[in-house]
Amino acid sequence: MLAMSFRGPQRVRVQQKPMPEIKHPEDAIVRVTRSCICGSDLHLYNGNVPDTRVGMTFGHEFIGEVVEIGSEVTKLKVGDMVIVPFNVACGRCHFCKQGMFGNCHEANPEATAVGGFFGYAHIGGGYDGGQAEYARVPYANVSPTVIPEGMDPDDAVLLTDVVPTGYQAAEMAGIQPGDTVVVFGAGPVGIMAARCAWLFGAGRVIVLDEYDYRLEFVKNYAKCEAYNFKKDMEDVAMFIKKQTDWMGADCCIDAVGAEAAGNAVQTITGRKLLLQGGSATAMHWAINSVKKGGIISVVGVYGPTDNLIPLGNFMNKGLTMRGNQTSVKRLLPRLIEHVQNGTLNPKGIITHRIPLEEAAEGYRLFSDKLDNIIKPVLIPPSAR
Repeated sequence: MLAMSFRGPQRVRVQQKPMPEIKHPEDAIVRVTRSCICGSDLHLYNGNVPDTRVGMTFGHEFIGEVVEIGSEVTKLKVGDMVIVPFNVACGRCHFCKQGMFGNCHEANPEATAVGGFFGYAHIGGGYDGGQAEYARVPYANVSPTVIPEGMDPDDAVLLTDVVPTGYQAAEMAGIQPGDTVVVFGAGPVGIMAARCAWLFGAGRVIVLDEYDYRLEFVKNYAKCEAYNFKKDMEDVAMFIKKQTDWMGADCCIDAVGAEAAGNAVQTITGRKLLLQGGSATAMHWAINSVKKGGIISVVGVYGPTDNLIPLGNFMNKGLTMRGNQTSVKRLLPRLIEHVQNGTLNPKGIITHRIPLEEAAEGYRLFSDKLDNIIKPVLIPPSAR
């Protein structure tokens, strides 16, 4: 089968790989019909994540048709079209029982903090992803969800990560009616977080980024204010305070993570020298921009090592910080309802539909922010 293969930093190609096989009675094999390139994939692509191995197939956002099931799979049947959440979760451990499917204690023996993920470095469990024609889906009785009849596959594939992550970002921010919410980052997750903030009653949503085309997009898609932190202000925290009667934002959402720009020291130590678990610029801004007693929600991905953040300001302001990998399975029923009733339009953020064979070009466009790209979707030959 055709599958994307990581060859080293900023080098991927699509090549023939062996077909995935049933390895456990609860496995299923899915013929992929859509997969996405995610901002998290760029952390891998750019060599910023430890233990990203040559030959790995990325892609934690995918949907497809069940073509084979193990002997103990009871909740799916061959022919079902399914949404495959990016979490690999057993459904039985202490954390899964609490709805923390992103923190499954059984699916990832390589780490103690996170659960398993499709298509990530081996710190995510080493599961090959869905940027391929076929994928093996473990614990098939747990997370895969049959796509509701009539749902557009372009909507469905974005329910595997982007929409739930944006929604959970807004949920973790503890937004109260009338709150001012600041979202750092106008990538797909930041865009969706800004859109979902309104669902929780936000009174004002402000998004910051460095790319004008992304700011123009989020301004139209999420009906929010959007500013370029490189052009519209000298100091981000001062700008936000000035915008909020010098109080600070009620909630800040870090939808950027390790690859944040905007601070030379953070960029050099976090992105170039890898002395930190990535650049913590957005986190720094969030702590200094939120009001006293405010809440910071973190869905941007950072590495496992330490980061330089103003911890004294965090404590002295009485802040609350919440973060986690998204629990997609927990959120799916609510989000499917939002899509079906038209409250959310996930496919509206798709700007590029790219043949799987041209995945390398998709990565180049997305990584270099070319051609006004917002969200690229890869389509295998059998789905075209």
